[in-house]
Amino acid sequence: MAQRYFHAHETARVDQLDGVPLAAFWQRLLGYFVDLIVAVVIWAPFEFAWRHYVLHEQGHLDMKWDFHEKGNLVVMVLYWGLVNYFANGRTVGKWVARTRVVSLTGERIGLWQSMERVLGYGAAILEGGLGFVQFFWDRNRQCAQDRLAETIVVDVRKKRG
Repeated sequence: MAQRYFHAHETARVDQLDGVPLAAFWQRLLGYFVDLIVAVVIWAPFEFAWRHYVLHEQGHLDMKWDFHEKGNLVVMVLYWGLVNYFANGRTVGKWVARTRVVSLTGERIGLWQSMERVLGYGAAILEGGLGFVQFFWDRNRQCAQDRLAETIVVDVRKKRG
């Protein structure tokens, strides 16, 4: 069996990003809430159609946005994961907040990296919200989802310092 050796593949990329301005907490919070609103707007018609036409619920439809509902989680994972991937780190919320998710390992954010970020939101919440608060003491302003996916969130309004 062949011997394997560690390869520090991200070193050149990290050097390229040195001095890039990081997003402020208010920008990240704004982007998250705008994306949450977009996810609800995407989810609502599908949830209505599912309950009305497939489950044949009549009268009052019990539609609720809850992070424990399977349909809500599917929409969030698909929205954040796919939009981050196809728009290279710019969801609608990130565009409004003038931020962008940037990969520490490559020029483009990868599909799996995008999915890791979405799943990282869950990890941040499972830590009692501490995963989000880590922003304040981390040198590179990384939250749990950033470290998990090897990303940073940059402020696209400012030029490199």
